[in-house]
Amino acid sequence: MKMAAPVASKTGSGSGSGSGSGGHKPAFPELDFRSGARIEELNKLIQEFSKHEQREYDDQRALEIHTAKDFIFSMLGMVQKLDQKLPVANEYLLLSGGVREGVVDLDLDELNVYARGTDYDMDFTLLVPALKLHDRNQPVTLDMRHSALCHSWLSLRLFDEGTISKWKDCCTIVDHINGATNYFFSPTKVADWFYDSISIVLSEIQKKPQRGMPKVEKVEKNGTILSIILGVGSSRMLYDIVPVVSFKGWPAVAQSWLMENHFWDGKITEEEVISGFYLVPACSHKGKKDNEWRLSFARSEVQLKKCISSSLMQAYQACKAIIIKLLSRPKAISPYHLRSMMLWACDRLPANYLAQEDYAAHFLLGLIDDLQHCLVNKMCPNYFIPQCNMLEHLCEETVMLHARKLSSVRSDPAEHLRTAIEHVKAANRLTLELQRRGSTTSIPSPQSDGGDPNQPDDRLAKKLQQLVTENPGKSISVFINPDDVTRPHFRIDDKFF
Repeated sequence: MKMAAPVASKTGSGSGSGSGSGGHKPAFPELDFRSGARIEELNKLIQEFSKHEQREYDDQRALEIHTAKDFIFSMLGMVQKLDQKLPVANEYLLLSGGVREGVVDLDLDELNVYARGTDYDMDFTLLVPALKLHDRNQPVTLDMRHSALCHSWLSLRLFDEGTISKWKDCCTIVDHINGATNYFFSPTKVADWFYDSISIVLSEIQKKPQRGMPKVEKVEKNGTILSIILGVGSSRMLYDIVPVVSFKGWPAVAQSWLMENHFWDGKITEEEVISGFYLVPACSHKGKKDNEWRLSFARSEVQLKKCISSSLMQAYQACKAIIIKLLSRPKAISPYHLRSMMLWACDRLPANYLAQEDYAAHFLLGLIDDLQHCLVNKMCPNYFIPQCNMLEHLCEETVMLHARKLSSVRSDPAEHLRTAIEHVKAANRLTLELQRRGSTTSIPSPQSDGGDPNQPDDRLAKKLQQLVTENPGKSISVFINPDDVTRPHFRIDDKFF
């Protein structure tokens, strides 16, 4: 292995580099001990990656985002009307980034591989509550007797008779000795129902196409989630739609986490962090797929993200880009594991250290080290339920294979960053090429369809553009009435539209 020799200083004479007043810069450039890479160069590469990864959106693209979102929400309104299963007044959580990007803790081994640039230009995850339990203030106690930590079965006994009769065909049924029947909400059956319902609605919509309507390019069921790629103007939007169960309050199993000190203390209120949680359709390694749901704290993670410094966020995005392909086979590490490690690092390290703007390189190297440590020890605690180890099921062979791959990254981080930059530049080129070819078919403004000429589409487009560029990765909550899909009410974190 080649060792990089430190560059000798031109000032001073050999051994005198440490003498003089303490105000002088060090004689050597700052190097990474393990790889010999210059920290300054790594920082520049991370900056370059961030520049290419955070695309700028003009008004046209913002309007395309808005048009795709409206189409998806209208579609869900029609699904609700099919059989009245979905709540009439529903609250969705729209996250920037698809499931493959680790925005939600879901298993990725059942997902088809989509690549930005090749298959889509922008990706979103939409959590759609099939059931809501929003009328409780006390900690929510779930039935975890049959499940691994961080997972639960859901008995419909928590709900009224009307809900049970509506959903019993999406349940597994357990008869007790005393003659009582218990209906357990089944993630796989709910996902099947959801896919069938959306397929029916989409076929109806496509029978009566309207001008400016998005083109449905792909609809695929990936395990328990539904992936839809829409062509809107010159953009392709990937929506990963996840049926969930939504709770207000906080689960009893995560109650002890609230007693600990955390990096977000004093920056956001506890009420913001514990406003609610979800059950998402994913089971543990040995769990029963038809019955087991996974606890998800996606709503809380959106709030916590506000407290993470931009330099750490840049390092995380760069690290994710490096590992997402490198560690894709066999499936062991997901971007969600990396996200959890970042949150633990925020608790472990002083806030003023993590706020340093020129420390992105240190943070990237630290995240790679953390990842390797977690792999070798088969230990990655869930941030909200630390007693749940998300890597305990891995076999030694897989662990060592991935640890060796990470070791090669750690030995030459600059080269892996350059590769990540080339990938993101190639994806951007594909997107631009498609936009150039498709620019003549750009979507007409809704105004041209006989809409109200005073409709503030341009203002909305500007707001959306501002939202996307200023708040990457933040959440949009949407309150929607399926009887009037023309008037959605947005909340982007704590801003209202």
